[in-house]
Amino acid sequence: MDQIDEQAGAAAPDADGGADGAGSLLPAACRYAGGAGPGGREGLHRIAPNNRFSRVGLRFSDLSSGTWACLQFGIAFDEGEESALSVDCATAGFDFLAADGSSLDLDHVPGLARSLLDPQVAWIPGPALLDAEPFRIAFRVPDQASGVVVTLRSWRNTGVVTVADPVLRLGLPDHGPGPRRRSLAGEGLRLGYALAEEIALVLRGQIYAGRVDEHAARVRVVYRDRAGAEIPPPYANAVSVPGLGAVINLSAQPQARRFTLSLRPPPGAMSVELGFGVWEDAEDPPEVELIGLPELALEDDFRLESLCDDDLLDAPAFLARLANRIGLPAGVPASWLAGSGAAAAPILAQARELRAGPDRSARIEGDSVILSLAGLPDWTLPEVPDWREDPLRSVAWRLAYQSLSWLRPLAALPGGAVRARRLAAAWSRANPWGQPSDGLSLHPSALAPRGDVLARLIADDDGPARAEIAAEAARHGFALAEIVGQNTLARALHGLQAAAALLTIARALPGFAFAPHWDTLARDSLTHGFDALLPEDGAFAEASPVRRLDLLSHGRAIAAALDETEPGPTIRRRVEAALPGLAGLLDRGGRLPPFGDAPVGLDHGGWIARLSSSDRDLVAERDTTPLPEGRTTGMLAMRHDAMDRGWGHFALTYAAQSPHGHRDCTSFTFATGSRRWIVEGGGADGVEVGSARHHLLSARAHNVAIPDGCETVAGSGTLTAHVALDGAEALRLATTVHGPDYAHARIFLVLDDLGGMAVIDRFARPGRTLSFEGRLHLLPDTLAALASPRRALAQQEGRRLEFFAVPLRGQAAGMEATIGRNDRPHAMQGFCATGAGGLRPIPVLRYAFTGRDTVCGGVVIAADAGAEQRLVRLLADDAVRRLVEV
Repeated sequence: MDQIDEQAGAAAPDADGGADGAGSLLPAACRYAGGAGPGGREGLHRIAPNNRFSRVGLRFSDLSSGTWACLQFGIAFDEGEESALSVDCATAGFDFLAADGSSLDLDHVPGLARSLLDPQVAWIPGPALLDAEPFRIAFRVPDQASGVVVTLRSWRNTGVVTVADPVLRLGLPDHGPGPRRRSLAGEGLRLGYALAEEIALVLRGQIYAGRVDEHAARVRVVYRDRAGAEIPPPYANAVSVPGLGAVINLSAQPQARRFTLSLRPPPGAMSVELGFGVWEDAEDPPEVELIGLPELALEDDFRLESLCDDDLLDAPAFLARLANRIGLPAGVPASWLAGSGAAAAPILAQARELRAGPDRSARIEGDSVILSLAGLPDWTLPEVPDWREDPLRSVAWRLAYQSLSWLRPLAALPGGAVRARRLAAAWSRANPWGQPSDGLSLHPSALAPRGDVLARLIADDDGPARAEIAAEAARHGFALAEIVGQNTLARALHGLQAAAALLTIARALPGFAFAPHWDTLARDSLTHGFDALLPEDGAFAEASPVRRLDLLSHGRAIAAALDETEPGPTIRRRVEAALPGLAGLLDRGGRLPPFGDAPVGLDHGGWIARLSSSDRDLVAERDTTPLPEGRTTGMLAMRHDAMDRGWGHFALTYAAQSPHGHRDCTSFTFATGSRRWIVEGGGADGVEVGSARHHLLSARAHNVAIPDGCETVAGSGTLTAHVALDGAEALRLATTVHGPDYAHARIFLVLDDLGGMAVIDRFARPGRTLSFEGRLHLLPDTLAALASPRRALAQQEGRRLEFFAVPLRGQAAGMEATIGRNDRPHAMQGFCATGAGGLRPIPVLRYAFTGRDTVCGGVVIAADAGAEQRLVRLLADDAVRRLVEV
């Protein structure tokens, strides 16, 4: 145990030595539970292997709101830790506090992820995936927060975890826009929902006020009948106020106060409208806002858990119990399962076809059904599937299989419709709610598209399987409605997919008692989902170009389904405004730069062409050069075409790094002479897992710089300068992705003809010796060689590219070339994704610089001696030197 304490102490952070403006906070108090306790000296904490329950809580006060902060601590594990390769061996939960100590239930904190156990969470990998540096978790301090309780928990660890000397490092204010705030001043917030069978709705949320106030805000409630006429009060759980009608008071005692509204409709009510705002007659009302979007659910008797209880109900039995719970003596009404007379638009299927063209995931050969899923080899479906199949040992394949999305192309084949419906009914019988054949079938990636295809299969069919499939579609509607109403996926594409599938089911079963409620719930979720992921200003929340295209594809399909009803026109307008910027990122070969998740095998140019409006040639528009900054958030691209030199392409990303995304802020790609040279590691969620996924997400798989061996953290980049020079362009980025300890800037110098470029990094840490290393990943099968400690060359198909290290402040510390080093999982180098779940070795050049206080240097990358000389001269230009020295 003493040895573990020593290991944790060796990895503990220094108390000072940060960048200018950085300060430190020590825990004001700590608490233990579940077997956790203090270590052998002050500042040591031991967490026993007791999942969730063993924990230490650390309270930090006097936070600076709106700044980036970084929690740092040393950590050590038992030598025999069985979860050494787990990416979630332990967790760090964050509970942010208002000035009076009340907890803030925030829906989004940049740098952290939402969680059910703790309001926000970050995962701590096992020892095989960690190096000896302090473990760091960066986040933006919420504007409403004055303190935070950090809970370090046992999760998958099988031995004791020791934490040493936790400290919270405070950085400079974040100059970018913070998470959206929902003020209740002025017009406030308006919500409206259809009701089902006069069943009560339960709305849960939280308000925050700048000061404690018993009457901080109110909710005005209006119920309407089938004709839309207002039903006069009184209403249950509301009071009548002259001039306002029925209202519910919202207290802010304490400042952050959770509330629950039980909305019991009066007889005849078909819809409810809610108006959140401040009291109109308040003399000096505090500033009041909603913390996140409220959660909406049906009353407890009509939740899935209550309806199913512990019984394994098939879909028809589930509907029978629902009818009995409502009090329908005749059982399930025939109208519940009646079709609309027209096929419901399969929104998610249309989005997939925009992405990859016609769906050919299923075909019939003789009496067999052949499936081609997730880009993996073909597989023959058994005559009687047991729905537990996993022939290719792939999470992505299982998700695609359990989604049943392949039933749609199967149904379109001659003789395939009956077979598709029979398989859908068989899946339903094999998967009673609460006991799925494969647990992944409940993942939103499978659940939402399955609901989409079930809704499509019940259109224009009166066969024996229709009632069973319709009942299963209705059951899926309940599950999707609970996911959508909880808002836990509101900032993710999964949330939009769930809402879109819910809308499709509601339209496929227009006579079902809950369909109108689902329709309004889905529309509300789509409105707020696009506000979060693609707001009016076009600032994408997603960092990956492919995920941005996925978002636009779903937006196009959703807007087509909604036609001229909101939020359809709003979504359509945003998609059309955002698409040209993404088209402008394409290189001459029709590929997007592989930043973030980048699945292989996609035709990006064809995808964008399918998305393009008929009245605009967006594919041709991508040839406009240079691409104006701001055409797409956090990314830039430059292109050049020449008969003698061939095409060239440069792209960079400075988009914000998310907590579980790629650490690729300031990474770039480069092509010249009609050849791609500098590339990215790639990878895709659900394809790679474990240590492979961990590597592809890490900074080591991207073309970025790393100071003192410290992995980058959550943060963002800002384009602070874009200067036109003689035959070149210079770009300067300032970042927060290295934490408060380092002031960092990255400068790019790119020749107009893309015959070469230079990348320069500047790190400052006053009073300290520091070093940094940069990495350049080369296209697979490129020959890489070192010519000297400061020079390397690469060759492919008779073309050469040279690399020359340039120290501007400090000293060059050498170069090395690596291909496929995997002796230590946490320090893997020289790999890219294969697209089938594995890794492929590729050459990576590593260059390093060292010095004291400030270190500045980089590499000149040139296709010929003339380009190198031009770049070296430009680096001495006064305009460039000013960018470097700022």
